[in-house]
Amino acid sequence: MNDLEKGWNEVAQKLLLGKKIVNVRYLSKEEMDDMGWYVRTVAFQTEDGIWFFPSRDDEGNDGGALFTSDEKHSCLPVM
Repeated sequence: MNDLEKGWNEVAQKLLLGKKIVNVRYLSKEEMDDMGWYVRTVAFQTEDGIWFFPSRDDEGNDGGALFTSDEKHSCLPVM
């Protein structure tokens, strides 16, 4: 693992590890429009108030689907 990957792993762990998810919903049309996106994506909020939502890429060019390892629901699609 290189230093860049190690650093981002640490950030991801700080933001997510051991946190409780307290809210889950799809973005509203207004939120989608505010970001200049064409699709609405699922979002979740952790107990410390931080929201997470998938994007097409790391530049925020539209929303993205959230894939899972669940056999019945392998993907939470965009709307």
